[in-house]
Amino acid sequence: MVPVMQARHSPSSNAFSGAAALALNSDFGALDGDALGLVERRYGDRGLTVTRERYSSRNEDGDIVCTARDRDQRIVGTLSVRFDGDGGLHADQLFHAELDEWRAAGITLCEFGGLAVDKHSHDPKRVLAQIFHLGYLHAHRRARIDRLVIEVNPRHVPFYRRCLGLVPYTAARHNPRVDAPAVLMSIDFATIREQIALWGGHPDSLASARSLYPLAWDEATEAMMLARLS
Repeated sequence: MVPVMQARHSPSSNAFSGAAALALNSDFGALDGDALGLVERRYGDRGLTVTRERYSSRNEDGDIVCTARDRDQRIVGTLSVRFDGDGGLHADQLFHAELDEWRAAGITLCEFGGLAVDKHSHDPKRVLAQIFHLGYLHAHRRARIDRLVIEVNPRHVPFYRRCLGLVPYTAARHNPRVDAPAVLMSIDFATIREQIALWGGHPDSLASARSLYPLAWDEATEAMMLARLS
């Protein structure tokens, strides 16, 4: 595993004043150890089967595993960023035709997977918002990818649509990797960038925004985080 970023935020840069500090890390390599354990627990809570997913660093913008740790160094969030390439995406197994339509139009793709947040963490919504923001920085701001795709259980579609603006593109299909139905959801990264610019760093606007974007970093913190990825 090659570390590419480690950052610890002061309370002043957290989404809430006085919120518990988070340490955000991202590495090339595989989803394993405590991060894999969190995914297994959270997916198991939902009755889903988990198979070990490997992410190879195929080039200088290779696939990334992001983690969030609390002040006790417990992993409280994970997110994997998989870039499109010769091996394709995990979503190709169910949604190859849909992904190929975007590819044929010249749209570059990546997928977020292995997403899990510890339900006992101090602030699960903030963990999700900031680990998603970190994945966005890797995928769009560094690698210049155009569009995000994810596979979501049908019962979670309303949450991802409301909280992150992802749009469902298919009906549910059976996903053998988790032995459960899955829906393809997607959003272009330009829209995510607009939402972060509009709402990031304004947790008091959660109700009016009706999304998690106010829990993302503000412009100054984002710039600091992006610099540390370079």
